[in-house]
Amino acid sequence: MQWTGLSFPVFLANPLGIFRSLIVPRGEVRPVKHPPPNPFVREGKALVSAVKGRDVDRMVRECVALIGGVEKLGVRGKTVLVKPNVVADEPPPTTTNPEVVAGVVRLLYDAGARHVVVGDMSGVMRLPTKENLERTGIARAAREAGAEVIDFDNAEWIEVKPTQVRLVRSLHVAKPVYEADVLVNVPVVKTHAYATYSICLKNLVGVTHPRYRPYRVNPAKWEEVVAEMNLAAHPVLNIVDATRCMIAGGPVGGTAATTDVIIASGDRVAADAVGLGLIKSFGTWSGVTDIGVWDQRQIRRAQELGLGIADRTAVELVTRSLEGRDEAFAKLGAQLRGFLEAS
Repeated sequence: MQWTGLSFPVFLANPLGIFRSLIVPRGEVRPVKHPPPNPFVREGKALVSAVKGRDVDRMVRECVALIGGVEKLGVRGKTVLVKPNVVADEPPPTTTNPEVVAGVVRLLYDAGARHVVVGDMSGVMRLPTKENLERTGIARAAREAGAEVIDFDNAEWIEVKPTQVRLVRSLHVAKPVYEADVLVNVPVVKTHAYATYSICLKNLVGVTHPRYRPYRVNPAKWEEVVAEMNLAAHPVLNIVDATRCMIAGGPVGGTAATTDVIIASGDRVAADAVGLGLIKSFGTWSGVTDIGVWDQRQIRRAQELGLGIADRTAVELVTRSLEGRDEAFAKLGAQLRGFLEAS
């Protein structure tokens, strides 16, 4: 027996998750929000930073400083929703490093945020999210940094109807995400057996109702569905955990590599391109190594939808090692720039 592409044994493993993905939720229809202007640009180019180090808190601060500073976020007195990757209850790089989440929360409070909320919804077969937040250590790290921790499992939903979508008629986004003043996206860099890779664009699938998971919408167009889900929510800043990357397999388990890097950008497409370059540098995952970063279907569809830079020449990568002279990281930076410039 098959259930929309999932086997019956899988259904038995988590029937609650499957039923959530089958039922179309009720939600108040509200206006579609549009991507805000990217505050982190220089001479018309979207800035992306990549910082190498071991002190995670310092890395978070430095990578944001390199693209223009946290002040450009304008979070003073506002509510900020921080969206990590909590797909399951496994450690990084399946999920976001709790230290990165805590560093982001502290950065936002230091910038004057009134209220920081850390929230997510796990994969439907890995619910409940609350348990995953606790088991990964993300909940504890976020609370100790002063954030409120929530899950979207039983959230109210807001329905939006972007005119650009082709694969669904409308989207339901978690109400806390829709109503937050500022959204900060904190994904992890990893490969994905169905979506090819998971970084900024893929992470935002977790703010939408499970009814819109790609295997429910169109299993043959995972990447395009991922891009269209991004019309539901728009981060002003993406702080990407690449302290440990998944370089093959995934999105759960997979082959991990310690990279000690954090990436930041106001442009999710540009950040994904740099993260893809990081995966590409290992040469282990054909879905990434055999395809140019700008030819990835997630990125191409996101560009068509106006979700990030449309031209590969409109990105500038800035790098810094916090460990002094680092020839290996300098070589990696040159390699990443080569991937960005390749046609």
